[in-house]
Amino acid sequence: MNVSLTPELEGLVEQKVKSGMYNSASEVVREGLRLLQKRDEAHESKLKALRAEIQKGIDSLESGRYRDVSEAMAEMKERLLTKKPNHA
Repeated sequence: MNVSLTPELEGLVEQKVKSGMYNSASEVVREGLRLLQKRDEAHESKLKALRAEIQKGIDSLESGRYRDVSEAMAEMKERLLTKKPNHA
């Protein structure tokens, strides 16, 4: 497999090898791909959790378990107004 890099990326790979962190350009590229894979997996995990939370909300709405927004806002305002400040 041949890969074309921009001059900037090629310079980065060369810099990593020269620094002694990696023995070859291939090691740098493999590490970059591993990090990309981990990032993609973390992103997918976050999306899955978000979708599950959205589904919970949809299920609650469909089953009639919800509160009126004005009631919820009034309750939050009341809690904020009655909250005692921390004294250090």
